[in-house]
Amino acid sequence: MNKLLRERVIMTQISLILPAYNEAERLKDTIREVADALNKITPSFEVIIAEDGSTDGTDKIAEELTKEYPYIKHLHSKDRLGRGKALNRAFKSSKGEVLAYIDVDLATDLKHLEELINSISEEGYDFSTGSRMLKESDVKRSFTRLIASKGFNLLTRLLLKSEIKDHQCGFKAFKREPLFDILDEVKDEHWFWDIEILVRAQRRGYKIKEFPVKWRCGRKTTVDLKRDVIGMGTQIIRLWREFKKA
Repeated sequence: MNKLLRERVIMTQISLILPAYNEAERLKDTIREVADALNKITPSFEVIIAEDGSTDGTDKIAEELTKEYPYIKHLHSKDRLGRGKALNRAFKSSKGEVLAYIDVDLATDLKHLEELINSISEEGYDFSTGSRMLKESDVKRSFTRLIASKGFNLLTRLLLKSEIKDHQCGFKAFKREPLFDILDEVKDEHWFWDIEILVRAQRRGYKIKEFPVKWRCGRKTTVDLKRDVIGMGTQIIRLWREFKKA
């Protein structure tokens, strides 16, 4: 490998976070698929399993994987932190210049991973996110979840002045410095974390790419629709009040 290529590999090292709560059934298969996809993009990457208080043996499987694959790091929490807090901790322990996370169920097709990463490393964007709400998106999910998501995203755009169509897709990447510029300002510790990141990034003037993806609802989900819709609605109001006072 020549010097220029070697320097580029180091500069574009990828840290990919997998937030995991009770994912014992599919974690091994996900790791294999993710590793295959990353190897096609760069030889320089790490995968961090942000395991959040699992009770089904996910922690033991994650530890086994660290012994099998040298690029895997396992962050265990005995108590449930919440998705946002677990992601926050994982990013702060990462080493990459391009940081990303995807959901363990691989609901978003991994064929989009290269575009997600290259949006940051090649195209000059500060943040990138897959979207289920663009005209070209290929999505299959229940009517109830579709309506709930559309309503939530509409409310986010109206109250928080966001230009993003889909804030919640678990398929995002970030340039390290811009993410860390706003990371400590994010107050939500669970499902609203994604939304708050994107909204604050827009207010700072960072460049965000939203692109269509193929997405299929996972076989199981830890989302409680009623509880989380109410919770995220409360967070929208909280953030709206904060911005209004600023």
